[in-house]
Amino acid sequence: MDEVIRKLWTLLDDMDKAGQTSRYNTEIPMDAFGNSCLFLEAGDLQQAHKTMKTDLENVIKSLHGLIDRFGTSTSKVKDKYTEQEYANKNQMGGDTGGSNGSYAK
Repeated sequence: MDEVIRKLWTLLDDMDKAGQTSRYNTEIPMDAFGNSCLFLEAGDLQQAHKTMKTDLENVIKSLHGLIDRFGTSTSKVKDKYTEQEYANKNQMGGDTGGSNGSYAK
């Protein structure tokens, strides 16, 4: 489980980077379509780019949320598992090798 949690947090970090890139490094200024932008499709192309950029940002945000929830849930399950292992160990006598746990009586 530790390996899964580590991989999820790494993936979450990668999603943060992808979100930053999509938000700040994919903007196309209107003058990229020519200095005067007089051709008819320039505005449509710019609007299509903005729409796609927004859609991409939303997808990345949703994936980030999903990975975060899954990572948090996995971490909680691991913690519960660890707690139960500790409780079982103590009930069976702990590390002493003896039979002084509650089941030994």
